[in-house]
Amino acid sequence: MAYFGKLGCLMRQAVASSVLRNTGGAGTLALPAVFLLQRGMASSKLFIGGLAWGTDEGAIRDAFSSFGEVTEVKIICDRDTGRSRGFGFISFKSEAEAAAALQEMDGRDLGGRTVRVDYAVERAPGDRPAEPNPGNLTEITKKKYNNQLSVNGSK
Repeated sequence: MAYFGKLGCLMRQAVASSVLRNTGGAGTLALPAVFLLQRGMASSKLFIGGLAWGTDEGAIRDAFSSFGEVTEVKIICDRDTGRSRGFGFISFKSEAEAAAALQEMDGRDLGGRTVRVDYAVERAPGDRPAEPNPGNLTEITKKKYNNQLSVNGSK
């Protein structure tokens, strides 16, 4: 499955780069409508995955600012530990700037790690995973552990 995801990403980059060359750098506005529908709506917000734990928002801004005006950088952190979860988002002023950054930065080294860059997908408020009630976390953990023991026949 990961193979097909990477293959699709490479195909999108190849189509985007050939369109940019053929249109004199006009950007994603010149892309065929079918291509835009295939990957979702055109967006100026990008997802950055595979970040090193020590990468901060300033480092991301510096790495991506050569592609256009960066309007927002957000690294997602674990709410319990405060440590980076290894991914974040960056927004550009225009879709063309975001397309150029995606094409150049996907698969490149940033902070000692190879990062994956893709268009961000907006999720509806109901799409978020359910979070356990912190008051019942111990009980939930005990139930899972006891169920695992009974399934394995160790109990």
